[in-house]
Amino acid sequence: MAISYEKAGVNLEAGYDVVRRIKKHVASTSRPGVMGNIGAFGGMFDLSALGVKEPVLVSGTDGVGTKLKLAFEMDKHDTVGIDAVAMCVNDVLAQGAEPLVFLDYVAVGHNEPAKIEAIVAGVAEGCRQAGCALVGGETAEMPGMYPDGEYDIAGYTTGVVEKSKLIDGSKVKAGDVLVGIASTGVHSNGFSLVRKIFSDNNLDLHNIYPELSEEKCLGEVALTPTRIYVKQVLDVIRNCDVHGVAHITGGGFDENIPRILREGQGIEINEGTWEILPIFHFLEKYGNIAHREMFNIYNMGIGMVLALDESEAAKAIEILVAYGEKASVIGHVTDKEGVNIIMK
Repeated sequence: MAISYEKAGVNLEAGYDVVRRIKKHVASTSRPGVMGNIGAFGGMFDLSALGVKEPVLVSGTDGVGTKLKLAFEMDKHDTVGIDAVAMCVNDVLAQGAEPLVFLDYVAVGHNEPAKIEAIVAGVAEGCRQAGCALVGGETAEMPGMYPDGEYDIAGYTTGVVEKSKLIDGSKVKAGDVLVGIASTGVHSNGFSLVRKIFSDNNLDLHNIYPELSEEKCLGEVALTPTRIYVKQVLDVIRNCDVHGVAHITGGGFDENIPRILREGQGIEINEGTWEILPIFHFLEKYGNIAHREMFNIYNMGIGMVLALDESEAAKAIEILVAYGEKASVIGHVTDKEGVNIIMK
């Protein structure tokens, strides 16, 4: 036992316990192409196992942000790992890439093996949903860096797409329809404002607010994990000519959908063509936020948007519905720059 190191606040034995605890979660995410086992210095993947002729690797990294503060307050740690995976894999999916591998980084002030196992179990669940393998990661115990009970988590993923099938928005044209896929809630963006609204209005995370939910308390609703769209959207891409894919994260509609457009193009969105979830009405009310501004901050019930020819929309929606998604045509691409939201 490294007694001197433990006196400095680092418990190596707890670290070894974490590795023992998470092995089964890591193993549950294995997929064809994975090489080696947890414990190596680097995660390995054999691209030749995929049969891709001209592979383009697409990588993404992200964290969960201040949503973690709510997890700390609720002492609920089994869903933030899903969020970490979702924020990364949904981004590479926007280029048409299939996520292959994922690595996580968890930093703590004090190593609590059971808590870290819960976090990594969430990461493994996210990886299973995305069909990618958890091939490595790092748990860093850093005394003095984080208050007791707090931590940070970030993730990294690499995906692959055939070069000829890369989605980069170059095919998006005026008249393309925008198919929106429902979100599960706030996902993992805008939580600094969410927390401010809760604080300013003395809202209790453990209370049930009927206008929001009849069954779940405020904290549970806010911690609903980010939806992972990988398998269902890849199926659409295989069967339809998808011109662009936008992951609706921080900046809402105004920042994210234009990222798939070319110069001189814009979008028109028709409110009322999808369900705006109760959490957004709740935040708008208690935060006294202008309705139009909400679309510039939050996903407003749409987690991902696909741009494709109008003739392909029905087929795309049929595929998504078969996966249990709620999807609808929410607007179209125009030849006038800007984001125009036609209010209901």
